[in-house]
Amino acid sequence: MTRTPDGSFSRRALLRGAAVAGVATATTGAGLATTSTPALAAPAGFPNYRYVRDAFDRPLRYNPTGEFIFPCVRGVYDKISGYLGRYYLYYAPHDAPGGICLAYANRLEGPYTEYAGNPVVDRVLPTTTVSHVSSPHVVWDAPTRQFFLYFHGENHTTRVARSTDGVRFTDETPILSTNLVPNTTETSYARVFAHPVAGKGNRYVMVFMGAHTIRPGTRKIFWGWSPNGWSGWQFSPNPLVSPSGDGLTDISAPHLLKRNGTVYVAYHGSSGNMYLTEVGNNFDREVHLGVFHRPIASDNGRVASPTFGTDGGVEYMLYEAGPRLDARICVARAVS
Repeated sequence: MTRTPDGSFSRRALLRGAAVAGVATATTGAGLATTSTPALAAPAGFPNYRYVRDAFDRPLRYNPTGEFIFPCVRGVYDKISGYLGRYYLYYAPHDAPGGICLAYANRLEGPYTEYAGNPVVDRVLPTTTVSHVSSPHVVWDAPTRQFFLYFHGENHTTRVARSTDGVRFTDETPILSTNLVPNTTETSYARVFAHPVAGKGNRYVMVFMGAHTIRPGTRKIFWGWSPNGWSGWQFSPNPLVSPSGDGLTDISAPHLLKRNGTVYVAYHGSSGNMYLTEVGNNFDREVHLGVFHRPIASDNGRVASPTFGTDGGVEYMLYEAGPRLDARICVARAVS
């Protein structure tokens, strides 16, 4: 199958990172990640996170490319009946054919059980066939009592689908492409959160990676907003966070966090570390705060794509670790 071109600075190089060396309540779904831990171990008073385990304790049945990335964990036990487990973990391989996958567990810490019917969304979409689908992010939309699934396929197009049970998704539709953000050649790795911004008339915001043709730096974090998370999306033409503020060339895989009465973005850098930048409640700031999380030896030089949750008052971060072509999903626990 044909692989989407990655551009002059390869996506593969970015997602591998160099081998150098807060937190969302999973049950809230679309809500911004919030934290209550007083530990002052990381920028802005966020806690440190310590590796606990790999998310899976056995080989996956569906694993066509030998790697799986971009975890998104959601508590579903207070939203639907007949759930497979209290927590749903969405993830995907990246390279063709990709495929949006589901796993479940009764503890946020795992281990997670692979859903027998994976992938729940494949590259054959209702209106087109793409080389791959990847980077799932799911929110619970309380007004419609539906799960919204955001994912990309190809690298230049982000799509949304919906489900009442978190397993069967329908009505896939494109909502973001490079045509809507000037001077970009990729628009992917989107995450969506409930957060109003003054003057926008919105309920949801999106943060995503854009490959930008305007230097310095190539891959940057952009943002958009929508009144309902499904339609009416608008996108800022300017980057929200640029890699030069961290001394990098490329950043990716953003996640919003709320603390101290303001909003931050945590994201992966081409150094292999995660970084943190304050953007403010109205997305009108760019205060780079440095490294948010560093890889340990078992992470093989790279940590990326964090997702956060709490279970029984314990805060967790799930993340992808290692070179993308051999990446896996890990679970870390907040420590003082």
